[in-house]
Amino acid sequence: MDSHGQYEQQVVWAVVGTDIGPLMLAATRDGLVSVVFHATDEVRDKALGRLASRLGTEPVEATDSPLLAEAIHQVDQYFAGARRDFELPLDWSLISGFNRQVLRELATGVPYGSVVGYGDLAGRVGQPGAAQAVGMAMGANPLPVVVPCHRVVESDGGIGGFGGGLETKRKLLALEGVLPEPLF
Repeated sequence: MDSHGQYEQQVVWAVVGTDIGPLMLAATRDGLVSVVFHATDEVRDKALGRLASRLGTEPVEATDSPLLAEAIHQVDQYFAGARRDFELPLDWSLISGFNRQVLRELATGVPYGSVVGYGDLAGRVGQPGAAQAVGMAMGANPLPVVVPCHRVVESDGGIGGFGGGLETKRKLLALEGVLPEPLF
């Protein structure tokens, strides 16, 4: 506890190598709070600065943290093809309102190996016609891969955008059997 009788927020992080490049995972006592694509030193440092600002505490590297151990294990299983669903506590504190509502629906309602259109997802949360707002929610997703924004596509069959880059989205959809593996 701090001097005001409040529990101090603890944020731990680690970088995990995956088939789509290094991912930075960060967790609080409440659960996994952030997943960052392409976690080079520069990207990681910017993400850690944002986390410190948003959560009010300096994240600490802790590759052996019990808070991260299960997340790292499940991410490894997912990329090995041995896991379809993440069963992790999630800390939703970095997202709120409509974005949180959309991401929670995505996390529970769009299973491995399937996709949903931006407009369809908007309709599922009672906001038909809010496809662009769903796209913005996907771009604001603090937990990509675990909250599978890569499964959201355009209604005309286009792949749509992706914060981790379109090649990363294609690889994730290929891993899940939605798209064929890239030839090269």
